Amino acid sequence: YYRSSYVFVTRKDVPEITSFNDPRLRDLHIGVQLIGDDGANSPPVQALGRRGIVGHLIGFPVYGDYSAPNPPARIIEAVANGDIDMAVVWGPLAGYFASRQKVALRITPVSPRVDGPQLPMIYDISMGVRRGDDTLRSEVNAALTRHRAEIDAILAAYQVPRLDPVGAP
Repeated sequence: YYRSSYVFVTRKDVPEITSFNDPRLRDLHIGVQLIGDDGANSPPVQALGRRGIVGHLIGFPVYGDYSAPNPPARIIEAVANGDIDMAVVWGPLAGYFASRQKVALRITPVSPRVDGPQLPMIYDISMGVRRGDDTLRSEVNAALTRHRAEIDAILAAYQVPRLDPVGAP
Protein backbone atom coordinates (compact mmCIF):
# COMPACT_ATOMS: atom_id res chain seq x y z
CA TYR A 1 0.00 0.00 0.00
CA TYR A 2 2.63 2.52 1.12
CA ARG A 3 5.55 2.94 3.51
CA SER A 4 6.23 5.90 5.79
CA SER A 5 8.44 6.73 8.73
CA TYR A 6 8.88 8.89 11.75
CA VAL A 7 10.32 12.27 10.80
CA PHE A 8 12.24 15.16 12.30
CA VAL A 9 10.25 18.40 12.03
CA THR A 10 12.22 21.65 12.12
CA ARG A 11 11.77 25.17 10.91
CA LYS A 12 13.43 25.67 7.52
CA ASP A 13 15.40 28.62 8.91
CA VAL A 14 17.53 26.35 11.16
CA PRO A 15 20.12 23.70 10.24
CA GLU A 16 18.67 20.32 9.28
CA ILE A 17 18.75 17.38 11.70
CA THR A 18 19.00 14.02 9.94
CA SER A 19 19.98 11.50 12.61
CA PHE A 20 19.34 10.48 16.20
CA ASN A 21 23.15 10.47 16.48
CA ASP A 22 23.44 14.23 15.84
CA PRO A 23 25.19 15.72 18.92
CA ARG A 24 23.11 18.93 18.63
CA LEU A 25 20.05 16.99 19.85
CA ARG A 26 21.36 17.15 23.44
CA ASP A 27 20.86 20.93 23.54
CA LEU A 28 17.52 21.17 21.71
CA HIS A 29 14.02 21.24 23.15
CA ILE A 30 12.44 18.29 21.36
CA GLY A 31 8.73 17.55 21.12
CA VAL A 32 7.84 13.87 21.17
CA GLN A 33 4.59 11.97 20.87
CA LEU A 34 3.49 10.18 24.03
CA ILE A 35 1.14 7.26 23.58
CA GLY A 36 -0.43 6.85 27.00
CA ASP A 37 0.11 6.69 30.72
CA ASP A 38 1.33 3.09 30.80
CA GLY A 39 5.00 3.78 30.09
CA ALA A 40 4.79 2.67 26.45
CA ASN A 41 6.54 5.24 24.32
CA SER A 42 6.90 5.72 20.60
CA PRO A 43 10.05 4.38 18.89
CA PRO A 44 11.61 7.88 18.65
CA VAL A 45 11.25 8.41 22.41
CA GLN A 46 12.97 5.08 22.97
CA ALA A 47 15.75 5.97 20.50
CA LEU A 48 16.39 9.29 22.23
CA GLY A 49 16.34 7.60 25.63
CA ARG A 50 18.88 4.98 24.50
CA ARG A 51 21.23 7.88 23.74
CA GLY A 52 20.56 9.65 27.04
CA ILE A 53 18.83 12.54 25.26
CA VAL A 54 16.09 13.09 27.82
CA GLY A 55 16.78 16.45 29.50
CA HIS A 56 14.81 18.63 27.10
CA LEU A 57 12.02 16.36 25.87
CA ILE A 58 8.52 17.81 25.85
CA GLY A 59 5.69 15.31 25.58
CA PHE A 60 2.60 15.77 23.44
CA PRO A 61 -0.17 13.18 23.77
CA VAL A 62 -0.92 11.35 20.54
CA TYR A 63 -4.63 11.38 21.33
CA GLY A 64 -4.83 14.84 22.91
CA ASP A 65 -7.66 16.95 24.23
CA TYR A 66 -10.45 16.91 21.68
CA SER A 67 -12.31 19.80 23.32
CA ALA A 68 -10.23 21.94 20.91
CA PRO A 69 -9.77 21.20 17.20
CA ASN A 70 -6.89 19.10 15.87
CA PRO A 71 -5.11 18.03 19.06
CA PRO A 72 -2.48 16.06 17.09
CA ALA A 73 -1.44 19.35 15.43
CA ARG A 74 -0.19 20.84 18.73
CA ILE A 75 3.29 19.33 18.43
CA ILE A 76 3.72 20.73 14.89
CA GLU A 77 2.31 24.12 15.91
CA ALA A 78 4.84 24.21 18.77
CA VAL A 79 7.70 23.90 16.25
CA ALA A 80 6.18 26.57 13.99
CA ASN A 81 5.64 28.94 16.95
CA GLY A 82 9.18 28.40 18.27
CA ASP A 83 7.94 26.88 21.55
CA ILE A 84 10.19 23.87 20.84
CA ASP A 85 13.21 23.58 18.56
CA MET A 86 12.09 20.45 16.78
CA ALA A 87 9.78 17.46 17.00
CA VAL A 88 9.99 13.78 16.17
CA VAL A 89 6.60 12.77 14.81
CA TRP A 90 4.87 10.02 12.82
CA GLY A 91 5.35 11.13 9.20
CA PRO A 92 1.76 11.14 7.88
CA LEU A 93 0.62 13.31 10.78
CA ALA A 94 3.65 15.60 10.48
CA GLY A 95 3.38 16.09 6.73
CA TYR A 96 -0.28 17.04 6.86
CA PHE A 97 -0.06 19.53 9.73
CA ALA A 98 3.35 20.97 8.76
CA SER A 99 2.04 21.91 5.33
CA ARG A 100 -0.68 24.02 6.97
CA GLN A 101 1.59 26.22 9.10
CA LYS A 102 2.35 29.86 8.32
CA VAL A 103 6.07 29.22 8.88
CA ALA A 104 7.95 26.96 6.47
CA LEU A 105 8.81 23.66 8.16
CA ARG A 106 11.18 20.91 7.07
CA ILE A 107 10.22 17.22 7.25
CA THR A 108 13.20 14.83 7.30
CA PRO A 109 12.85 11.04 7.66
CA VAL A 110 14.67 9.89 10.78
CA SER A 111 17.90 7.94 10.66
CA PRO A 112 18.70 5.21 11.39
CA ARG A 113 15.61 3.57 9.96
CA VAL A 114 15.99 0.75 12.48
CA ASP A 115 17.50 1.65 15.84
CA GLY A 116 19.05 -1.16 17.80
CA PRO A 117 18.12 -4.75 17.15
CA GLN A 118 14.35 -4.34 16.95
CA LEU A 119 13.21 -0.70 16.92
CA PRO A 120 11.87 0.20 13.47
CA MET A 121 11.20 3.81 12.54
CA ILE A 122 9.55 2.88 9.23
CA TYR A 123 6.31 0.99 8.74
CA ASP A 124 4.40 -0.45 5.84
CA ILE A 125 0.77 0.61 5.80
CA SER A 126 -1.48 -2.19 4.63
CA MET A 127 -4.98 -3.60 4.62
CA GLY A 128 -6.01 -6.98 5.87
CA VAL A 129 -8.85 -9.34 5.12
CA ARG A 130 -10.31 -12.28 6.95
CA ARG A 131 -8.02 -15.33 6.94
CA GLY A 132 -8.87 -17.65 4.09
CA ASP A 133 -10.87 -15.06 2.12
CA ASP A 134 -8.63 -15.28 -0.94
CA THR A 135 -11.29 -13.83 -3.23
CA LEU A 136 -11.61 -10.64 -1.20
CA ARG A 137 -7.82 -10.37 -0.87
CA SER A 138 -7.47 -10.61 -4.66
CA GLU A 139 -10.20 -8.00 -5.18
CA VAL A 140 -8.57 -5.57 -2.73
CA ASN A 141 -5.14 -6.07 -4.31
CA ALA A 142 -6.59 -5.54 -7.79
CA ALA A 143 -8.39 -2.37 -6.65
CA LEU A 144 -5.19 -1.01 -5.09
CA THR A 145 -3.30 -1.70 -8.31
CA ARG A 146 -6.05 -0.14 -10.48
CA HIS A 147 -6.25 2.98 -8.34
CA ARG A 148 -2.52 3.39 -7.58
CA ALA A 149 -2.29 6.80 -9.30
CA GLU A 150 -5.35 8.12 -7.43
CA ILE A 151 -4.05 6.80 -4.10
CA ASP A 152 -0.65 8.39 -4.73
CA ALA A 153 -2.33 11.71 -5.59
CA ILE A 154 -4.36 11.67 -2.36
CA LEU A 155 -1.30 10.85 -0.26
CA ALA A 156 0.64 13.64 -2.00
CA ALA A 157 -2.21 16.12 -1.46
CA TYR A 158 -2.07 15.38 2.27
CA GLN A 159 1.74 15.69 2.25
CA VAL A 160 2.22 12.12 3.52
CA PRO A 161 5.95 11.34 3.39
CA ARG A 162 6.46 8.03 1.61
CA LEU A 163 9.52 5.85 1.38
CA ASP A 164 10.28 3.35 -1.34
CA PRO A 165 9.28 -0.18 -0.38
CA VAL A 166 12.06 -2.68 0.30
CA GLY A 167 13.54 -3.91 -2.95
CA ALA A 168 12.14 -1.01 -5.00
CA PRO A 169 14.49 0.71 -7.45
